[in-house]
Amino acid sequence: MGPLSAPHCTQHITWKGLLLTASLLNCWNPPTTAQVTIEAQPPKVSAGKDVLLLVHNLPQNLAGYIWYKGQIMDLYHYITSYVVDGQTIIYGPAYSGRETVYSNASLLIQNVTREDAGSYTLHIIKRGDRTRGVTGYFTFTLYHGPDLPRIYPSFTYYRSGENLDLSCFADSNPPAQYSWTVNGKFQLLGQKLSIPQITTKHNGLYVCSVRNSATGKESSTSMTVKVSGPCHGDLTGSHS
Repeated sequence: MGPLSAPHCTQHITWKGLLLTASLLNCWNPPTTAQVTIEAQPPKVSAGKDVLLLVHNLPQNLAGYIWYKGQIMDLYHYITSYVVDGQTIIYGPAYSGRETVYSNASLLIQNVTREDAGSYTLHIIKRGDRTRGVTGYFTFTLYHGPDLPRIYPSFTYYRSGENLDLSCFADSNPPAQYSWTVNGKFQLLGQKLSIPQITTKHNGLYVCSVRNSATGKESSTSMTVKVSGPCHGDLTGSHS
């Protein structure tokens, strides 16, 4: 495929644009064919990167097409439309300023965020075809995280003989890999750390570390656990 060709004319949505879009909407009925295919390049993208929704097998004699966020084709989800006559682009309410549509119907999304993940709909209108359109659905996967992990429960004071049960969670896609260290020494892999009947020898700094193998990012949170007898003790804690 040759280089993508950007349209000559762009504009933000106006009343005239709404009327033009409405005229296209009046031609639409549920699709009966599936010639069009859409692929993401790359198919799995990390937050902050760019993704191109590349369209293949466009039908001939096009009148125009419209991109939607999601699978609901209404004005609220309308990103942008391209009208072949005049090579005109009309931006809709779902346009974020980071989308670029090309004359071959492909859509570039720059600096993707978590809100961009999900499905997209491309609806194509053929010139003179007022009985049906061609609709393609596509979903790309967004890698993100891990966010700063959180340790539960957050209280850090314990008495001798109690059970210590800690859980760690960080928002991440794909799911993060978890590990625990206690006083700088590796303890175990996994989200949960359990120590039955703790004593004062379990005092110290507990660190939960998380890593996303897809994004290569790492993060950690620490808390200080203090174990004492029934009549004395202290409460301390920190997060980094």
